[in-house]
Amino acid sequence: MVIGQGFADRYLTNDEICGIVQQGLGSLDLDGKRVLVIIPDGTRTMPTPLMFGLFEKQLASRVAALDYLVALGTHPMMSDAQLSKLVGRPVENGQAGKSRIFNHHWENPANFLTLGVIPATEISEITGGLLAEEVPVQLNKMILDYDQIIICGPVFPHEVVGFSGGTKYFFPGIGGSEIINLTHWVGALMTNYRVIGSGYTPLRAIIDRAVSFIDRPTECFALVVTHEGVAGLYFGTPQEAWKSASALSAQKHIVYVKKPFRRVLSVMPKLYDDLWTGAKGMYKMEPAVADGGEVVIYAPHIDEVSYTHGKLIEEIGYHCRDYFLAQWEKFKGYPGGVLAHSTHVKGLGAYDAATGKETPRIQVTLATGIPRERCERINLGYLDPATIHPEEWAGREDEGILMVPRAGEMLYRVQ
Repeated sequence: MVIGQGFADRYLTNDEICGIVQQGLGSLDLDGKRVLVIIPDGTRTMPTPLMFGLFEKQLASRVAALDYLVALGTHPMMSDAQLSKLVGRPVENGQAGKSRIFNHHWENPANFLTLGVIPATEISEITGGLLAEEVPVQLNKMILDYDQIIICGPVFPHEVVGFSGGTKYFFPGIGGSEIINLTHWVGALMTNYRVIGSGYTPLRAIIDRAVSFIDRPTECFALVVTHEGVAGLYFGTPQEAWKSASALSAQKHIVYVKKPFRRVLSVMPKLYDDLWTGAKGMYKMEPAVADGGEVVIYAPHIDEVSYTHGKLIEEIGYHCRDYFLAQWEKFKGYPGGVLAHSTHVKGLGAYDAATGKETPRIQVTLATGIPRERCERINLGYLDPATIHPEEWAGREDEGILMVPRAGEMLYRVQ
């Protein structure tokens, strides 16, 4: 049973949020238990300070431990200062009051536990034959130190799994590289254009299958948020809470337009500090751009391609899916997650192996702090950000031009 409520036409009050949290946590036998809360990093719009305070109020006197693990996936580690901003409390040496706030150290293989293996036949069945590789299910072994896991995070349209949130906080949130790379590459094979905002996907099915190996009781608070407030909050199993939240996200986070645009300016907030995360300005706009059109990612503050994977992206560049598939022997040794990011940024396209010509469906142009020479080297367009004035793009929808003032979370689609 799911506890909670959500609305497409208003936001929850703090009292309503408090009531849902109190009812949800009150339904669990947590007295004397060790509780680990898995939360998002700073690249998601999320009222983490509010939830942190409510958990502390409801649980601190009941439980033996109330700790937090940041589901970084493969994002950079967060400093104490960044964690302080994230949870709304001073964090010193990873400590906020009685709670410990942990980074997910994905870079250290010793931090992982192998829970099992999903066989190739099962992957093939789930993906409809797109891929047939077995995958070990590895997870941060910290979960073994706790009696109860609670996922707490938002749900948005997502380029790899359809909608984010729920069990995705395990994989890729605190999962091992093999399942991260496999799931992301399956998403690339299916393409962002087809997957994003499409409900329950084969990728979600793989993740849920991997979660079946976890032997710790897990519940989830799934939120539907915009930068204006919390539209919905649901508590239940990760699958149930996610299902309710994704249904509301489809109403709150998808903008339907009458016809595709020829040019889009995605103005990226400082929530995103490299192209790896800021590329959501492309993912969320691709379905609403006309053939031959252009997405301009406007983010003068971004001057790095990827703090984690930049070197590999420099080697392979940005290309459509078929570019890699036609030259698989050359590229098969690269991580699937990096290849997937490349294809998602470039979007749909074709590649002629005989001529070596790649024809993307649309042009992706960076108006960032990344210089022209580097943009050209990684196979993306360049515009000097100083020449762009967002207000000059506004109000021109009738001309086929769209300016998105806070891009990255709202998905645009043609009706």
